[in-house]
Amino acid sequence: MNPVRFSHLAVAGLVLGGVVACRRPAADHAAARPEGPPREVRTAPARVQPLELTVPATGTLLAWEQTTLSVKVAGRLKTLAVDLGSVVRPGEVLAEVEPRDYELRVQQAEAALAQARAALGLPLEGAEDRVALEDTSPVRQARAVLEEAAKNRERVERLARQGISSTAERDTVEAAYQVAQSRYAAALDDARTRLAALAQRRAELELARQQLADTRVRAPFAGVVQARAAHLGEFLPAGAPVVRLVQTSPLRLRLEVPERQAVSLRVGQTVRFTLEGSPVVHHTTLTRLSPALNDASRVLVAEADVPNPDGALRAGAFARAAVVVSTNTPGLTVPAEALVVFAGLEKVVLVREGRALERTVTTGRRGPGWVEIVAGLEPDTPVVLAPGNLQTGQPVRVVEATAATAPPAAPAGPGAPGGS
Repeated sequence: MNPVRFSHLAVAGLVLGGVVACRRPAADHAAARPEGPPREVRTAPARVQPLELTVPATGTLLAWEQTTLSVKVAGRLKTLAVDLGSVVRPGEVLAEVEPRDYELRVQQAEAALAQARAALGLPLEGAEDRVALEDTSPVRQARAVLEEAAKNRERVERLARQGISSTAERDTVEAAYQVAQSRYAAALDDARTRLAALAQRRAELELARQQLADTRVRAPFAGVVQARAAHLGEFLPAGAPVVRLVQTSPLRLRLEVPERQAVSLRVGQTVRFTLEGSPVVHHTTLTRLSPALNDASRVLVAEADVPNPDGALRAGAFARAAVVVSTNTPGLTVPAEALVVFAGLEKVVLVREGRALERTVTTGRRGPGWVEIVAGLEPDTPVVLAPGNLQTGQPVRVVEATAATAPPAAPAGPGAPGGS
């Protein structure tokens, strides 16, 4: 063997032996190190308890009624009595268009109506427009002429039978009778036309009065002004918006529930909801359900009425809700302090033969002091309370075993998981 190579091998062997010799004492020392005294822990069993079954949903608080009030007639805006946030009563005048033009139209229509009444022999003023056509002056005159022509014809015919009257005279009185008859019929037609004109003038007067009344914009319901869309002195065409009015008591809570969970919804079920930025839990009752799902989103729209007498709730607020579909659904629960969350995993710690054993679980509904375990744990299994950094294999000693506390009837709020 090459002496140089032999020397290299010898050196490597000495180094390796030194490393092994150095590591062996450390390993022997670790094996001989005691584990320390067992950690004292408290436990409580997992229990099956009656829980609420809820359907989570998101939605929006909407005004009970909301409308944009517009002017019905064109004109210059004369007054605007409200502004943003103004509280109004039903029938209250919110704005007014300059009424002078419409007052003149009323006067014009009143004069035209008086003229039409006079043409029928009625007083210039009055609310009664009915009249007998035979009693009008033109018809009475035409009737008198017709009666005279009829008498002349009868007299001439009697003389003709006696051989006194000539044929020419008979033709003359017959023609006069026919003319009188035609004039009488024309007088009746004229009276009917005048009566129709009277009705038209009456309608024109009512229309003018209505237009005058429409110069004022009135509140159709009690509410609050959400926006003002016009300014004083501005000329507004018919239909131009003036103010937007919302009714804020009560409010509508409109929820959207996915199709899979919508089958369990019923009118009358309790609804709990919270608003964005507020921890307060509000309670109401499901009032209305849409008869069909939305074709695009596959959700069911549900509504609940929310009283708001003091106006503390605002329309447009985002809401997280839970609809209580059952109040007695069994669920396996453990105390909330038994749950450990690390790196996105939820765990509980068990005790097996004096040592800790970590168990990954799946949680569901939650409430004050309790958590539902959906998977990963059997009923009556003791779990360690407040395990902290306790790890699998670490020796433990149970110093106190407590009974599981029954969860309250209602979860903490609508944001809790565990819906159907």
